[in-house]
Amino acid sequence: MTPKRTLLQCALALAILPLAFGAAAQDFPPKKPVTLVVGFAAGGAADAAARLIAKKLSENIGQSVVVDNKGGAGGNIAHQFVANAAPDGTVLLLGSVGPLTIAPHLMKLPYDPFKDLAAVSGGVNFPNVLVVHKAAGAKTLAEFVQLSRKKPGSVDFASTGAGSASHLAGELFNQRAGIDMTHVPYKGGAPALQDLLGERVTSYFAAPPTALPHVETGKLIPLATTGLTRPAYLPNIPTVAESGFPGFEALNWYAFVAPGKTPVPLLERWNQEIVKVLNDAGVKEALNKHGLTPQPTTRAELTAFMKKESTQWATIIKERKLTAE
Repeated sequence: MTPKRTLLQCALALAILPLAFGAAAQDFPPKKPVTLVVGFAAGGAADAAARLIAKKLSENIGQSVVVDNKGGAGGNIAHQFVANAAPDGTVLLLGSVGPLTIAPHLMKLPYDPFKDLAAVSGGVNFPNVLVVHKAAGAKTLAEFVQLSRKKPGSVDFASTGAGSASHLAGELFNQRAGIDMTHVPYKGGAPALQDLLGERVTSYFAAPPTALPHVETGKLIPLATTGLTRPAYLPNIPTVAESGFPGFEALNWYAFVAPGKTPVPLLERWNQEIVKVLNDAGVKEALNKHGLTPQPTTRAELTAFMKKESTQWATIIKERKLTAE
């Protein structure tokens, strides 16, 4: 073999090597189990959605999809974990509105949601429902606003923590209604609901599944929901938008993202598989029973949606001079 031929073969081998590694990195389904990370403890809305979707994904791709709950810091711990994970298609995150579009404007984060995480598909969403205890003195949203204006600073609202969706829903309503409710942050929905039922706080932008049992017993009064349209499971409760504040929207939402450097072909394949699952009739029915509305999107649609949400919450945070309490 001549030196010239040897050099040519080596050059060809070196040229093919990256392609071989690239092909291996883009195997689908991945050759090892897939981890779906959730930023909240088991038992909540995010966990319920993740487990329903993971089960169907696993069936469809013939590969194990394991849910990994990494709670803490309002979901930021999970988002940082995935931002630093190997971009090989084996790690996905059911990201949420707070860490992806609210927290970046409240605090310095060790990751950039738009650079260190890559959009895959929308997941699920649900509106909050504004509820008050029965002694609050308001049975409609209009009466609640009047009460807030009559006694500025005397009306407060609970949230699941500073920077949470329930917190920003209240601040957005403060801005739109021209009122100044006092924010009372809690370490989760359970203590917030407990204090509302105990009449130690006036109101709460609550997740419907946790609030509705108490609405049915008459302990809480529902005033409005925070989506643009009434959800099918709450047909008799008006939206904030139709109650005098057109365009008002403050949704809780979860979306699928991956480590930022994940190859585009893998991101596209995951998008196809997740959209397929979210459009499955059985999955849709199961999610709806949890009060969750499937929100499949293209990758571009999710990125545009996240940017829109980020801009809205940045404006509210600046105008209300909010900080990470």
